[in-house]
Amino acid sequence: MRIIFATGNEGKMREIRMIMADLGLEILSMKEAGLFADVEENGTTFEENAVIKAKAIAALCDDIVLADDSGLEIDALNKEPGVYSARYMGEDTSYHIKNANLVERLNGVPDEERTARFVCAIAAVLPDGRVLETKAAMEGRIGYEERGENGFGYDPIFMLPEYGKSTAELSPEEKNKLSHRGKALRFMKEKLKEVL
Repeated sequence: MRIIFATGNEGKMREIRMIMADLGLEILSMKEAGLFADVEENGTTFEENAVIKAKAIAALCDDIVLADDSGLEIDALNKEPGVYSARYMGEDTSYHIKNANLVERLNGVPDEERTARFVCAIAAVLPDGRVLETKAAMEGRIGYEERGENGFGYDPIFMLPEYGKSTAELSPEEKNKLSHRGKALRFMKEKLKEVL
């Protein structure tokens, strides 16, 4: 039995392998498993999108399929970009441009009102069709400029005030301990241990 994770994102796959390693199962990305599907994530919540993606890929194989949907919610912007985080300003727009746009939209918003969170929902579809779900968040604030080289996406503008760093300034080990995806993956790992 293998785990196929419905992503092509190498940064994500590194995080997943580090956290799920002790399950003792081979963990492959869709590409590594030779699976290709263009899944329309038309859910209105992170949970719905994760389930849609996992079910679509599970239909193509007999493995355990995991999918996540994650994004950034900024309170002062009505929780934007939310479920549209990857598609915000267009999928081909660089995160450097997306980050600059969000920072600019918060111009004049004081520190205490720049609250935000990364949210991650993970769905697992088992070979027998059962669906497991987990969700977690990481609270922080939106900074005033990009900082750090370690992360991807919105990490350079997402500040963790208690650490005085952006998530892009954390080491991969620190990030896995604190991140929304790290937490949701650890919850999922425990659920998988119960059924394997």
